[in-house]
Amino acid sequence: MTPENEDDRPVGRAILRGLMCRCPACGRGPVLQGYLTPRATCPVCGEDLSPQRTDDGPAYLTILIVGHILAPTLLAAFMLWRPSPLVLIAIFGTGCVALSLFLLPRMKGMMLAIQWSRRMHGFGAGEIVHD
Repeated sequence: MTPENEDDRPVGRAILRGLMCRCPACGRGPVLQGYLTPRATCPVCGEDLSPQRTDDGPAYLTILIVGHILAPTLLAAFMLWRPSPLVLIAIFGTGCVALSLFLLPRMKGMMLAIQWSRRMHGFGAGEIVHD
């Protein structure tokens, strides 16, 4: 691969860093300030993160993942043990909320990292990109 064709922002590495809620550029600085508020810049490397436009994407991904994990688990638990509806609601309601709260900031970090990696919405606007 020649230097002109080399990807200076690999999407795989950016996704992993985003899932850890770290800066997609350096991998060290936190990308979120608080629970879901994205930082304008990375406190470690100074990368501009303000062009991000994650909007509702992280919520949709979180719902998709939680639904695909808990729906078959709920069915299996019901078929195997036949618990009462209140037990199912208590266990799976708590699991749904806990898994959603765990995944939501990670999905936000991942979507921000993908946008940074692919130079979407103004990320890398001042750079010269060789095609």
